[in-house]
Amino acid sequence: MKLLNTYTYEIKKSKFIAYYYEINDGKEIKKILMDLRKDHKKARHIPYAYILTNTAGKSDDKEPLNTAGLPIYNLLKQKNLVNKAIFVVRYFGGIKLGASNLLRSYLNASINVIKD
Repeated sequence: MKLLNTYTYEIKKSKFIAYYYEINDGKEIKKILMDLRKDHKKARHIPYAYILTNTAGKSDDKEPLNTAGLPIYNLLKQKNLVNKAIFVVRYFGGIKLGASNLLRSYLNASINVIKD
């Protein structure tokens, strides 16, 4: 696994920190997740998505259904990014964003982290 880029997006005191990785197998997903949880102990959620040549996966990590993992996954698929993963660490700022703003925030962080 190799970290390719990071990007931070803030909205209404919530912080979304996106991490973009090159990966070779599914086992790396658990390792990255463990490392991010260790580095960001106060983070509320760490949704992610990944695509490998033979498999793919996504997680909303307790965010409302399909507001986090699915938009990240769809972005990877749309851009044809294989052997890549995006994790977004979310720090809750105390103000509820609502499902549509939440989805847009995860997507915004993900779009920006894959830009060169």
